[in-house]
Amino acid sequence: MTKQKKKRNKKYSGMDATSQRPKVTRITATNRPKLSQWFFDRKKLIRTIGMAGLVVIAFIIVISGILSLFR
Repeated sequence: MTKQKKKRNKKYSGMDATSQRPKVTRITATNRPKLSQWFFDRKKLIRTIGMAGLVVIAFIIVISGILSLFR
């Protein structure tokens, strides 16, 4: 068996190495009612569900329009 070469696990830090970009954390401190805070925390999920609902409704309208042509 041949001896395996050791893999490099150290990050390259030379002149042409990519520099890490600073991470930005945005924090908003506001007093919201409970319902408003719930919507704010789940904004992305609610938007995704709303888009999926609109696609389903549009699909149903298109299918019902196609079916009404054959009646």
